[in-house]
Amino acid sequence: MKELNKLQTAIFLFGGILMAVGAGTTLLGWGSAPYIFAIGALGFSSMQMQQRYEGQNFTIRRLRRMMLLSDVLFLVAALLMFASKGNFLGLSYITYIEYVYNKWVIVLLIAALLQLYSMHRIGSELEKEAKK
Repeated sequence: MKELNKLQTAIFLFGGILMAVGAGTTLLGWGSAPYIFAIGALGFSSMQMQQRYEGQNFTIRRLRRMMLLSDVLFLVAALLMFASKGNFLGLSYITYIEYVYNKWVIVLLIAALLQLYSMHRIGSELEKEAKK
């Protein structure tokens, strides 16, 4: 895997912290929380997307695609956080409640699980590859 430089690593870590703070403060009802989460998600996802795997291991490539999917889901969760603040999509009230309101939590959970699984497996696969 391509390593990030110090600035990119700092953006990556700060983005992760902002995502956690934004998600936590959204549950407390803080109005600026979706903005904090969105900035964190942009930083975290963009830095993770810059990491590349240049090897030929199919398993790592598959896990990398899962990781990229989770990055996109983090960004979708940020969008749904904004949509949960008000019905700016022009949907009927029932449709809005059924499909949009607070569904960011589900998307965030799926993204976090994919991220955890893929990061753990990529680490173990890279260790196997280094031993060969």
